[in-house]
Amino acid sequence: MARIILENWLVRIRWHVTCLGTIGKTGAGLLVLTLVFFMAAVLPQQQTLKELKNRVQTVQQQEQPDSVRQAGLSDSQALQVFYDFLPRSDSSPYWISELDRIARDSSVELNSSDYRLTMEKESKLIRYEIQLPLRGTYPQIRAFLAEALQAMPTLALADIAIKRETVQTGRVEARLNMYLYLNDY
Repeated sequence: MARIILENWLVRIRWHVTCLGTIGKTGAGLLVLTLVFFMAAVLPQQQTLKELKNRVQTVQQQEQPDSVRQAGLSDSQALQVFYDFLPRSDSSPYWISELDRIARDSSVELNSSDYRLTMEKESKLIRYEIQLPLRGTYPQIRAFLAEALQAMPTLALADIAIKRETVQTGRVEARLNMYLYLNDY
């Protein structure tokens, strides 16, 4: 009985396919290929997407300080947590000497540097604008920059200009413009 029903369906499908014509057969073939692609490629990736979204959410929750994770933190309290993260303004000599140490460790030549203090009105932030002229190889300057940004989390690179006299010389001259953000208690 089931065999007869299956043969009936196959005869009907053949008849409908012959009625479609060339364009209809092409469209039906594309529809079948689309369904196969959707089932083979898109559906399995939806699970991967859900897992990645869960991992991102977990990492974001872990990176937040405990005080921010607590429910009921007002905007002013969250701002105070941010200010507390910043080093105090009286620690600026330490951070400047830290830049000199990193330059020595990276084997770059640090010429005279320029520091300018900027204070914003009605703000607890102090910004040191630092201009560093450096000489060294490109990898040395990159190593200096990477280590400085890693060691000083409130340091930001604003601008960099690199110049090399000739192609044959391995040393380059770089001018870094950086900002060091501090808390003005």
